[in-house]
Amino acid sequence: MRDPRLDKLADVLVRYSTKVKKGDLVCVSSDQVAMPLVEATFEAVLRAGGHPFFVPRSENLHEILLSQGSQEQITYCSPIDMHRVEKIDVQIGFWAEVNTKYLSSVDPKRVAAHQAARKPWFKVFMERAARADQPGGLRWVGTQYPTAGSAQDAEMSLRAYEDFVFRAGLLHLPDPVAAWARVFENQQRVVAYLTGKKELHFNVPPHAGHDGTDLRVDVSKATWINCGGLENFPDGEVFAGPTLPSIGGFGVEGHVNYTFPAVYQGREVEGVRLAFKGGRVVDASARKNEKFLIEMLDQDAGARNLGEIAIGTNYGITDFSRNTLFDEKIGGTFHAAVGAGYPESGSNNESGLHWDMVCELRPRGGCPGGTIRADGEVFHKNGAFLPMTGFTPD
Repeated sequence: MRDPRLDKLADVLVRYSTKVKKGDLVCVSSDQVAMPLVEATFEAVLRAGGHPFFVPRSENLHEILLSQGSQEQITYCSPIDMHRVEKIDVQIGFWAEVNTKYLSSVDPKRVAAHQAARKPWFKVFMERAARADQPGGLRWVGTQYPTAGSAQDAEMSLRAYEDFVFRAGLLHLPDPVAAWARVFENQQRVVAYLTGKKELHFNVPPHAGHDGTDLRVDVSKATWINCGGLENFPDGEVFAGPTLPSIGGFGVEGHVNYTFPAVYQGREVEGVRLAFKGGRVVDASARKNEKFLIEMLDQDAGARNLGEIAIGTNYGITDFSRNTLFDEKIGGTFHAAVGAGYPESGSNNESGLHWDMVCELRPRGGCPGGTIRADGEVFHKNGAFLPMTGFTPD
């Protein structure tokens, strides 16, 4: 008998996040370990009148390709994958890593080359997702299936991690769909406050032997997006695409010291410091895995541009778990993604990379706390939204 919380999760993903309707072609993709959730989702799509099909993924096959494939093979963009992303109406994906470090021994250059080859696929995905509510658009959502590997990263037992994942998704509540609708309404007040603002300024005073964070981001032509469980699940952020010089802004200026390790492709990069000029990373360093950081940033022309700036709003997630899906949502943090931006947010940056990195704004763990200003007005201080935003943490 499968965990009943998986049925509640599948219901939220199908009825709320992607709003599957009769006739939709729905791709469900995952590693085999998540088959209980795949089955629950398959059933939910059928109840909604959609046409589900399953695309399996495999850590072992991915590792074999990247470790044994030729340069031509690892940079091959499959026409089958392209056809699928062009034709499906809904994409529902599960992150279900048995071993989150399975690519650790693969040469970062090969990982970067393979990632860069996904750029045509990623471009179609982003463009269709930007038209999600229009004919020909693509609705999508991704969520975490609790595994022993992810539980170990979070330094939890599997049972405790399952509780963490499902509570973050509000699945312990009688009506999770209604609960996420309330989350969306609350976050919309922050979106309303930020809409029309021209510049954000993130500041964390120097501390713990480094020069803090002093980052200015042009959002003058951005569209603020309310992330209330419609694409990433669980959710809890508002984000925008920086206005880069290519579309008439000053981009991004200054530097950021990321207080949490930046996790990508199962690798942890600690002590990341990025310096920006004109929206582009001009200097990058890290205490651990700096080579991997540089290889990712150099994979294509757009990887060093900032594609997203975001503020975490989920105050139910409080601790770092080494899983970006949860960590970027932590209430009291902000995150910025190098690489591809979402067209619906005002970004035109294209890349095979999209790497979210999280920075603490709460006064804890040696961090003195920070502020975010919008056009000079402080609206976020020491990890909390101020009253002018209308945001009320649950």
